[in-house]
Amino acid sequence: MIPVHVGIIMDGNGRWAKKRGMPRKLGHKEGGKAFRKCVELCDNAGIKFVTFYAFSTENRSRPQEEINALIELFDEHLDELRGKDDRNSRIRFLGDLSFFPAQTQKKMHEAEEATKNNTGLTCNLALNYGGRDEIVNAARKIVSSGLPASEITEEVFSDCLYTAGMPDVDLIIRTAGEQRLSNFLIWQAAYAEYYATDTLWPDFGKKDLEKALKAFGERGRRFGKI
Repeated sequence: MIPVHVGIIMDGNGRWAKKRGMPRKLGHKEGGKAFRKCVELCDNAGIKFVTFYAFSTENRSRPQEEINALIELFDEHLDELRGKDDRNSRIRFLGDLSFFPAQTQKKMHEAEEATKNNTGLTCNLALNYGGRDEIVNAARKIVSSGLPASEITEEVFSDCLYTAGMPDVDLIIRTAGEQRLSNFLIWQAAYAEYYATDTLWPDFGKKDLEKALKAFGERGRRFGKI
């Protein structure tokens, strides 16, 4: 059984670099390579949606030098996307993108527009994203619409989230041995299976993904039923 929607918390770039006596920036650069590889692996595995936690609302408290390096890395990835449509993948960005420079936002919009009609893997990048922030934002949308309280359903609420139109997450993978969601897809992950691995994100590869998918396939998902 292959999950339809996988969420991945990419953790351990800094620790990977520290272990090698390298600056954190290089850890993030290696993490970017792992990301590109993982997108291809997910596509080959038959996964339809994958959401990568790339930059959280809490990450904004990091040193400005590191934030600038991450934005520079995002820009490089976006530049690489231009003209590439060989896998028929769709790109989506989740989060409050107003945090990023105007040029970066423009590149994100162009990437979404260029791939919006593709029918293959949907690849979501959660940037300046927080699950609670997403829920508050959805509530504001509903209030602004003037919808009566009696007409607010889970479906209505889901349609106001960044992931509108996508299925809920089936499996969340977190690297670097951490055991928490860290404000990631907390609405969408209500019935998700959780899988943690000690592998640091830059080292995450095919065998790691296969182990996670195997563990998912062995679990019984009853959704409250007998």
